[in-house]
Amino acid sequence: MASQAQLRDVYHAIADPTRRKLLRILADSQEMPLHALTVHFPMGRTAVSKHLAVLKEADLVAERKVGRETLYRLHAEPLKEVQDWISYYQKFWQDRMMALDQLLQEDEP
Repeated sequence: MASQAQLRDVYHAIADPTRRKLLRILADSQEMPLHALTVHFPMGRTAVSKHLAVLKEADLVAERKVGRETLYRLHAEPLKEVQDWISYYQKFWQDRMMALDQLLQEDEP
C-alpha cells in the first residue's frame, strides 16, 4: 500500500499511465464529470475514481460539485516541479550533444 507521503507526491501521481492520460484529457477540456472520463478507459467508474483520488491528493486535479455531479479539472501548478527537474536533464543532454557534435567535427578531414 502506498504511504501517505507517496499519495501527495507529484512524481508518484504521474507515474501511472492511466493518471497521465487523465491529466491529458482534463488538459484538453474545462471540466469533466466522472462518467465522461470513464469512457476513455477499459475500466469502471470506481477504478477511474481511485486514480482521480491519487491525482487530487497530489493537487493535480480539483473537483467541484454541481448538483449530484462532481466535475473534475486540471490543476497544473504542481507539474512545474516536474518541469524544473526535467529542465536540468534537458540542459545536461544538450551539453553532451554539443560536445559530441564538436568532437565529430574535429574528426572530419
